[in-house]
Amino acid sequence: MMKRILYLVATVIILVSCKQKTQQPEDTQSENKVVKKVEIPAFNADSAYYFTEKQLSFGPRVPNTKPHEQCADYIVSVLKRYCKDVVVQEFQATAWNGTLLKGKNIIASFKPETNNRIFFSSHWDSRPYADYDPDEKNHRKPIPGANDGASGVGILMEIARLFSTNQPNVGVDLIMFDLEDYGEPKGETVTTEDNWCLGSQYWARNPHKQGYKAKYGILLDMAAAKNAVFTMENTSMYYAPDIMKMVWETAANLGYANYFSTEKTGGLIDDHLYVNKYAKIPTIDIVHHDPTTVSGFFPYWHTMKDDMSNIDKTTMTVVANTILTVAFQEE
Repeated sequence: MMKRILYLVATVIILVSCKQKTQQPEDTQSENKVVKKVEIPAFNADSAYYFTEKQLSFGPRVPNTKPHEQCADYIVSVLKRYCKDVVVQEFQATAWNGTLLKGKNIIASFKPETNNRIFFSSHWDSRPYADYDPDEKNHRKPIPGANDGASGVGILMEIARLFSTNQPNVGVDLIMFDLEDYGEPKGETVTTEDNWCLGSQYWARNPHKQGYKAKYGILLDMAAAKNAVFTMENTSMYYAPDIMKMVWETAANLGYANYFSTEKTGGLIDDHLYVNKYAKIPTIDIVHHDPTTVSGFFPYWHTMKDDMSNIDKTTMTVVANTILTVAFQEE
């Protein structure tokens, strides 16, 4: 997950980051809302947890390494088990330090024949630098990346399993972006911009299918910490306010208002920024926000402790049920 805040008024200005506290899902539904009742398939949090843990089993998913290759092969093999239309978009991009990185965006498309589409996304690579670890000796070590990356992909892989037998009326693409987290480490000064989110930048300019269009997209980032709070961050509100409000209302109607806060917080440089800018698809970010930490994200963000001990199945279920309901409510 990218790390800086954008304040979007007329132009985009880069600054710093964000988060908050929460409790278990509420049982009450939002009052005075007309909600379309839909049945969604039963999300299996144990399955999503397994898919997340399996990604970490290969080691840090740092581009240009063997664990990165092995994890890509694993994700593709699982998606092909559940989906007939899986695309691996191979590309190269230059990192902040001049390193040429080999990337793979992985896309599973359900009902690829229809133009009435939405997409869900996350990033599957892991950060090569634990630059927010309390121990400076770890600042150039790669993080496990359980919550930051793998959790969102684990949720999407479980959704692929569900869609293999029960699909919404709308076409859905599950997009796993690569090279999201290889931006410059803390303390480095770089003169070039856009060092983060290299996979989404590539895909937004070169979609996996020529002329690809979607009604909107939803990005998952750090989607599984216990008692996570997802705020209405400003990049999403700037580019896709109606989509964000719809998703947050859906969550509230499911009883998840303690997780989906209506607090408005600073905008982020994350994959959704470039999809909005270059692909012109309204896209929002469901991202954990915590104002009590130095980073503004969950306490173990970009540290060696971003491991499976921080993955909470209840939070995964909250996020998954919300976006599943969104998809099945589509006509």
